[in-house]
Amino acid sequence: MRMKTSITNYCAAIGADPLLVQGAGGNVSWKSGDTLWVKASGTCLADAQRNDIFVPVDLPHLTSALSSGDFSVIPRLRGQSPLRPSIETLLHALMPHQVVVHLHAVEILAWLVRNNYERDIGAALGSRLRWTSTGYHKPGAALAQAVNTALDNVPGAGAVLLQNHGVVIGGADVDEIRHQLRTITDLLTVRPRPPVSAPQYEPLSIADYESYKPVADPFIHQLAMDTTLFNRLSSSWALCPDHVVFLGARPACYSSMDGFRSEIADSGFRPALIFIRDVGVFTQANFNAGQMAQLRCYYDVLARQPEGAEVNVLNNDQIAELLDWDAERYRIKLMQ
Repeated sequence: MRMKTSITNYCAAIGADPLLVQGAGGNVSWKSGDTLWVKASGTCLADAQRNDIFVPVDLPHLTSALSSGDFSVIPRLRGQSPLRPSIETLLHALMPHQVVVHLHAVEILAWLVRNNYERDIGAALGSRLRWTSTGYHKPGAALAQAVNTALDNVPGAGAVLLQNHGVVIGGADVDEIRHQLRTITDLLTVRPRPPVSAPQYEPLSIADYESYKPVADPFIHQLAMDTTLFNRLSSSWALCPDHVVFLGARPACYSSMDGFRSEIADSGFRPALIFIRDVGVFTQANFNAGQMAQLRCYYDVLARQPEGAEVNVLNNDQIAELLDWDAERYRIKLMQ
């Protein structure tokens, strides 16, 4: 009971920090005897103190399969629950630690999306902690298998850095997790670009046109108002899995208000999210809180890229396998 209380308190704390957790992103687990308690898919860490967001999974069933190289194993619930275990349950089961936390932390993601991220992070972290890393893999079985190999290559690693995805940290308890996460984020903290001018809307702006409304977050508007950020949207869009799943394969960018109006008049295409250079960022009414959290995360990561930095984006095949995935459709449905 003491372990669960400390974990739920910690989950609520990190879940309230958008630089660590965005919407239903991230997952946490702990091991108790033969049971792996893992966050349920589609639930939010921020709700850990209010709702029962963890489900019990048969741990020996998973470890037996994983030890024999079977990464297609399906987690087996202990008892009945209407919720599904996290997509990343296998990753939590194979980590040897008592407590495991997987986050899409902005300060870390800002490095993980860059080319040569391992070299640059290695220089920043030095020998302050033992870590390993893996290239990008689809969340679930493929990622778990890659993490398993990475841990074999660096025995005793307490952190695994996932290209274009996030970080996995293991520890004996919450205090050890907290210390490792703080160490990594402190060493990798990057000051974001200073904001340029805020948008000034005309009386008959897009806010009154075709049901589009400007986003409430002034920083997100920097994606349209800052020329450098706007110019990077098309080439630096698919930075991480959750971003693609919640926001789509590519951005709808327009060089002017007239260009936007002309295109929707000609094609009838009305995306849920649009970017208009020097005007702002706008959404339709069905754009939900989970999507907005991912959009702010995207801004936070992009705004922390050095001038001219080359980033690694997911390719068309990687995007397609994320968008054509029942597990992610289920998670999105819960967030609506």
